[in-house]
Amino acid sequence: MDCALCASDNQVESTAEVNFHFHGLQNIENPEILVFAKLWVCLDCGFSRFIIPQTDVALLGARTPRSETSTSNKVQASSSSVGGDSS
Repeated sequence: MDCALCASDNQVESTAEVNFHFHGLQNIENPEILVFAKLWVCLDCGFSRFIIPQTDVALLGARTPRSETSTSNKVQASSSSVGGDSS
């Protein structure tokens, strides 16, 4: 699969430990959730994405604190981030 940011096919696949911490002081007592994800990193631009196993998605959904201001409580099974300098 090509990079979603730069369309390069120069990517590396690995596994990663992702530790979810819930933000805000109201969640200071909530323990983090450690999941093991499949990770892809583009070696040209640094764009990365990971896939979380469905069992861990269910765990995140069950343990995610609900916010009064939140309009959606869904946890996505796929997330992305841009690495490196964006300039």
